[in-house]
Amino acid sequence: MAGNSEDIVADDVKFGFKRSEMYELKLSGTATVYDRHVFLCYKSHETWPSHVESSDSDPLPKLFAATLKARKDDIKLKTVLTICEVREDIGLSDGDVLIFPEMIKYRNLKESDVDAFVEDVLVNGKPWTFGPQEPLSGSYVFVCSHNNRDRRCGVCGPILIEEFGKAIGSRDLKNEVHVTACSHVGGHKYAGNLIIFSADKEGKIAGHWYGYVTPDDVPILLDEHIREGKVIERLWRGQMGLHAEIADKVNEQVLNGTTVDNKGKAPAETVSQGCCQGAAGFSCCRDASAEGKEVEKKGQGRIPTCFRKWDKPEVFTAIGIVGAVAFVAVAYVFYKKSH
Repeated sequence: MAGNSEDIVADDVKFGFKRSEMYELKLSGTATVYDRHVFLCYKSHETWPSHVESSDSDPLPKLFAATLKARKDDIKLKTVLTICEVREDIGLSDGDVLIFPEMIKYRNLKESDVDAFVEDVLVNGKPWTFGPQEPLSGSYVFVCSHNNRDRRCGVCGPILIEEFGKAIGSRDLKNEVHVTACSHVGGHKYAGNLIIFSADKEGKIAGHWYGYVTPDDVPILLDEHIREGKVIERLWRGQMGLHAEIADKVNEQVLNGTTVDNKGKAPAETVSQGCCQGAAGFSCCRDASAEGKEVEKKGQGRIPTCFRKWDKPEVFTAIGIVGAVAFVAVAYVFYKKSH
């Protein structure tokens, strides 16, 4: 037993919550930019290979992932697929598909169903022809525990799930908060990683990503995030669908100083100077490097941004030219009338 205890301590120091890299990196803006999250319930996290979505030994996840990729251009919403662990105690069986933010569950997806399912539900936005949809209720917490992908999540994830179980039991939230393990979501260096799908203060379902979560943070996430709708900023990585609200206004976002373009890419971090901080960490201003650029909207050509500086010489020159042309046009009209 002593040897086991020593191994646990060693793992915690090297891979767990006491590792030296904890809290070293900035979290805000590190979440994937997307609109919809699909979870496929499949076996136990302990059996998942490193890349379960492309493993020949796991045909259902592989086929589902390949079909989503093949139909990517046909799916209107940017959709992310993640594998989650089967948990009969919270009603998750092998082959079940959970869809957020729609809060829908379909049961018992098989390989022979994948094409029709993707076509009906994810491409056309209709109920699946071959299976009834069930509404999901309460909050869902997915904790990355993909040990064969990265040892850090393999160490941190199961401990967090256990802590959630204890805290949920002590608060009598068994029927309101559902927790299970999930596969790689990106950023294992931020372990413990988890995603919470729950209703915000306006009643909308939001998917918040958290990193550097420790067992001490579990009660806070339950009491403040899930119960009160508060975002825990020091652990917050980002949010599903955050970009959707402004996609038609500008082609860049600044998320706590990190610029994210309209393709969901996050280039080098920039620091916003003199910007106001909006809801959920979103800044309503752009960084200085964005000044003078133009935004191209679909079907509308190129338009100047509202952040262009109007004291530049070329701007005044353009105004002068336009004014001169207008003056000549007016003079010509009067000339024609007088002759």
